[in-house]
Amino acid sequence: MTGSAAHDSADVAAVARDLAESEALFSRPRVEPDVTAAYGEHPDQVVDFYAPRGGLEGVPLVVALHGGAWRAPYDRWHLTPFAGFLARRGFAVANVEYRRGGDGDGDGSGGPVAGRWPETFDDIATVMDALPALVADALPQADPRRIVVTGHSAGGHLALWATARHVLPAGSPWRLDAPPRLRGVVAIAPIADFTTAVELGVCGGAVVQLLGGEGELKARGDSADPSALLPTGIATAVVQGRNDIVVPQAVAEAYVDAAARAGEMVGITLLEDVGHYAPVDPGADACAVVAEELAQLAY
Repeated sequence: MTGSAAHDSADVAAVARDLAESEALFSRPRVEPDVTAAYGEHPDQVVDFYAPRGGLEGVPLVVALHGGAWRAPYDRWHLTPFAGFLARRGFAVANVEYRRGGDGDGDGSGGPVAGRWPETFDDIATVMDALPALVADALPQADPRRIVVTGHSAGGHLALWATARHVLPAGSPWRLDAPPRLRGVVAIAPIADFTTAVELGVCGGAVVQLLGGEGELKARGDSADPSALLPTGIATAVVQGRNDIVVPQAVAEAYVDAAARAGEMVGITLLEDVGHYAPVDPGADACAVVAEELAQLAY
């Protein structure tokens, strides 16, 4: 087989894996939450809570942020099997919804735009600040001293951003005066480095749309790009499939490299023969790896 033919074959295999993984995840029945609470007046400003199974008390809380390129068609429901999986493993779980981009022509196709500026970031900041009170009412089994944030894809970006608000530029409305009280963050196939993501055209130019267009990349990127918000001083782990063609490995590695240059070590777990969706699919072995990373930080 020639080099070109081998490359084409690998591409076909990667596309087939991506399709199989996405079909497996999105075909799973939704897992209904135990309690839903609002953190604002917009219909998307809600959190679904999952109590730990088995009657456990004083357990770690996992705050989960779903992916979907910050676009409205992808909501929290596709992450509910993952939330239910974590609850069965003894975690308390908060599955967060937030405002995403709606109809438009941000990519020239007439499809949904990625994200809203500043509403997407407003929501993540608001819900993180509101969580202690919400959890006390809705999920008393959770230990507020042991919170780990996780997110997948675009949600991985938001998870990293949520844990870095104390290093936002001065004057940012989302800035915290001190680091948030978190055990850590596990970012799953995250859109973690905007420069690399833009270069690779990740998710059809979603980063450019999220920030409001090419003209805003630099000004808004400084407040939104996890690679620009380092070091955080918060334990951070990245889980990434080596065969991910949606958010390629290079994006995660660029973030890990940026952290190292800033004097911070970020752990990265690269999963062989794994694409984009398996790490949040309870039916895949990769999902157990994510759960173990969460447990290592939480306990």
